[in-house]
Amino acid sequence: MTMERLKRRRWPKIVLYLVILIGLSVGLSYLLRYFMTHFDISIESLSSAAYLVVFVTTLVSNAGIVVPVAIHISIMVAAASEFDPVLIALVASVAGTLGEITGYYAGYLGKRIVLAESTPGYGRLVAWMERYGPWAIFAISFQPILPVDIAGLVAGASKIPLWKFLLPCWAGKFPKYILICYFGAELLYLLLPI
Repeated sequence: MTMERLKRRRWPKIVLYLVILIGLSVGLSYLLRYFMTHFDISIESLSSAAYLVVFVTTLVSNAGIVVPVAIHISIMVAAASEFDPVLIALVASVAGTLGEITGYYAGYLGKRIVLAESTPGYGRLVAWMERYGPWAIFAISFQPILPVDIAGLVAGASKIPLWKFLLPCWAGKFPKYILICYFGAELLYLLLPI
């Protein structure tokens, strides 16, 4: 199968994935608003619980190694539509960064089990991370396509100190999550007018 054909097959999956995330965000936001009006709950009384839910779901989603479970994005967007998007992004980025420790230690402790040098693109990624160091980790954390677990596995296998992995990882996740929170919340306002 040619590379062009594989790319054509990938786009419908990506679009379906985005539609599912948007649908989950709309559903969660609607459910939150329904419970608030039905049970006469103020937004202020839910804020600490909302930040805790964002933290826990983001931590658990990012702790999975190379398994893209993005339910935390829907929860972040739904929470950002009702609460401070920057604070939601901050809480999520800290939790997401802490969740990436599992990928780092999987690479650190089990290089031969987890990463085989024969894996396509492994050598190129290692060379890129050795050349650019923290900037490579930042770039992988900021972009939305590749799972950050790959950077964690390579950083751990390369024996990069944990703090040199976590700082650029957080620095990439925080602005990415701010963008997701603001754009997602605006999309929800369009889809679910108040």
